[in-house]
Amino acid sequence: MNSNDEAPRTENLHDVVIVGGGPAGLNAALVLAQAQRKVLVIDAGEPRNAPAAHLHGFLTRDGLPPTELLHLGRAEVKEFGVEFLGGSVVSARRDGDAFVVESADGTQVRTPRLLVTTGLRDELPDIDGLAEQWGRGVAHCPFCHGYEVRGEPIGVVATSEMSVHQALMVRQWSEDVTFFVHTASEPTDEQLEVFEARGIAVVRGRVAGIDTTDDRLTGVRLEDGTVVPRGAVFVATRMVPRDGLLAELGVETQETPAGRFPAVDAMGATSVTGVWAAGNVVDPHAQVILSAAAGYRAASAIVADVLAADIAADLARLRARR
Repeated sequence: MNSNDEAPRTENLHDVVIVGGGPAGLNAALVLAQAQRKVLVIDAGEPRNAPAAHLHGFLTRDGLPPTELLHLGRAEVKEFGVEFLGGSVVSARRDGDAFVVESADGTQVRTPRLLVTTGLRDELPDIDGLAEQWGRGVAHCPFCHGYEVRGEPIGVVATSEMSVHQALMVRQWSEDVTFFVHTASEPTDEQLEVFEARGIAVVRGRVAGIDTTDDRLTGVRLEDGTVVPRGAVFVATRMVPRDGLLAELGVETQETPAGRFPAVDAMGATSVTGVWAAGNVVDPHAQVILSAAAGYRAASAIVADVLAADIAADLARLRARR
């Protein structure tokens, strides 16, 4: 192919492209836009916490539906000139000194800097009726959902060693907590003693299903048919980062208690120059407010990177004129 047949080269129209429009991505967009940087957010509209009715621990926004927070955030950052593109990003590749990002509809965007805030997905245990109650009667995070079910009879369905800690945490919201051993290892003698001291009941046997009445969780059903009445259930999920783009770009990963996740430094920089990541895609345990803060940190690092590039370009022009 000769030069006349080559596809035209797309110019860098944005200082940074953010993939993911959750709390991390939107907060980063706000900081970058207020720093007078051109920002594009590409978002598939699939937030992890969409099934939840409330968020907690976020000053002035406590109790707000998570989807409403995103709605307010998008409206706010648009006032500062942030642009949005709907849809999933299917690929990202290095192109010289920049990256080419392609969305599912074939749109390609070229940018010198990329911030990935695509979050993670929760893989639920294969228990009948559990997925239908996810984000309502069934939850994973006591800080996110404990307040709504305070005082209720709560069950913790064990799936890993971390489930013991989960049960002890949940006990702060209710005096009536039952630990279902399910498929996890039998608690140690020391753990059983702590359960006894805290008044946490232990039920052995595999959990077969979650019972409901009028779409409200009412009990945990064992394989032998026994039903233990409960008003809410907590269960640890398998958290899987949505890191396909980062993997495609060759970003290094690291082992965490939740599995392998992309590795970043304190400011969100990955092992690939020009690529940052923030939020649940790199920190599986970050709450909404912590993800937003991580987006802020990454944005401040990107602002510094753009500034350094601007200074270098201005110096080059100055020296060329001399």
